[in-house]
Amino acid sequence: MKGKIAIALMLVGWALSASAKDLALISNKANSVEAMPVAELVKICKGQTSRWPDGKAVAFVMRDPGSPDAKMVLEKVYGMTKDEVIALIASANHNRVSHPAIIVVDSDDDVVKKVEATPGAVGLVDVYAITGGVTVVRLAGKLPLEQGYLLHGN
Repeated sequence: MKGKIAIALMLVGWALSASAKDLALISNKANSVEAMPVAELVKICKGQTSRWPDGKAVAFVMRDPGSPDAKMVLEKVYGMTKDEVIALIASANHNRVSHPAIIVVDSDDDVVKKVEATPGAVGLVDVYAITGGVTVVRLAGKLPLEQGYLLHGN
């Protein structure tokens, strides 16, 4: 019986830690962006910013809004429901077939790969998925794991 309780407690602990992801804002290495205010991130996530100051087209790469991994982004960045974000993505990408404003992918690894391969791209990804192929961007003056960082999972 003690063994079953211990296993159950481990599973609960794992589930809680899995839902407490810390996200990072990452950028394509060719982008000049090193820091971003939250208001600018929101505009990019909603497809309201189409170009960087250097003229490159902006693309935001994110996980599927219906996935559990997107929950924090929906709450803390969009302030919208899953269905509202899905409709916003369709609207933002309308008439932007060759360079969509918002690109939806299936995994954190896919976010990193797409940001690496797309000049002008930024994305939100689990901090443990970051590679040397992208740049981590300060959000509201803070890096992931710093106290007060907006996209901290707890």
